[in-house]
Amino acid sequence: MAFDRLIEKIAELQNPTVAGLDPRLEFIPAFIREKAFARYGKTPDGAAAAILEFNKGIIDALCPVVPAVKPQCAFYEMYGWQGMKALHDTIAYAKAKGMFVITDGKRNDIGSTMAAYAAAHLGKTDVGGEKFEAFGADALTVNGYLGSDGVTPLLSVCRERGRGIFILVKTSNPSSDELQNRPFKGGETLYEAMGRFCEEWGKSLPGKHGYSGVGAVVGATWPDQLRELRRALPRTFFLVPGYGAQGGTADDAAPAFDKNGLGAVVNASRSILCAWQKRGAPQEDYAKCAREEAVRMRGEIMKRLGEIRLETV
Repeated sequence: MAFDRLIEKIAELQNPTVAGLDPRLEFIPAFIREKAFARYGKTPDGAAAAILEFNKGIIDALCPVVPAVKPQCAFYEMYGWQGMKALHDTIAYAKAKGMFVITDGKRNDIGSTMAAYAAAHLGKTDVGGEKFEAFGADALTVNGYLGSDGVTPLLSVCRERGRGIFILVKTSNPSSDELQNRPFKGGETLYEAMGRFCEEWGKSLPGKHGYSGVGAVVGATWPDQLRELRRALPRTFFLVPGYGAQGGTADDAAPAFDKNGLGAVVNASRSILCAWQKRGAPQEDYAKCAREEAVRMRGEIMKRLGEIRLETV
């Protein structure tokens, strides 16, 4: 399963983190933007070219030390088909560099529509009997709040293609408690119920390191819930957003991990992409600063974990 590959990469690099590739034009050094605009104008083509060059520089700097990247679809979709081409090329480049790729699309639909999302992001698309990979990510974030109808179409693709999904359970945003903390049957909260479903759905996608191919998104901004869900969901791998710019710390993220230092991957986006701006460094050093911030983040988290040890079940 996909998360076996991610877990093995995490253990190899002793780094349970993922870098979010959420490139806004204001994050991109002027010399990259100006070169792209000189060639294509201040157009979607120019924006997409700048984003792709920026991403390649970040990936080159991070791939020796960070196991995974997580491009957020919205920052590519806003530039039309040109932006989506940049997303495709970013995924292909990261995979060619040996990185695990999580597409953050939070897809949410049912039946044939969700099957189409599954084909687009994780599987293959059929064109007159010929099949091709549209985007080819290793994993996709999914909004499961439509119920099983919105998740089961993904499971067969994950099983056939060795892919994974991360389902929104307890998200990092401050207002998530407005709905996700609401109790219903027997006092169980909505996020607890969704976590339980993740554990059940994952039974069809077992992994060799104890975690299934159905993961859960649980924010570092909710450490008590992280701790509670880690105990309740022993076979569910966590994607943990909210570290860094959203206020989450290594101490906040630590409850996501098991006794072997496994069970989760912690995301940071702006703190890595904008490290050069935060430090007031020369713009040409943007990738170097991103790597240094990623290494600092790894050190902070690994100080809490000690060592990551693989366990085969």
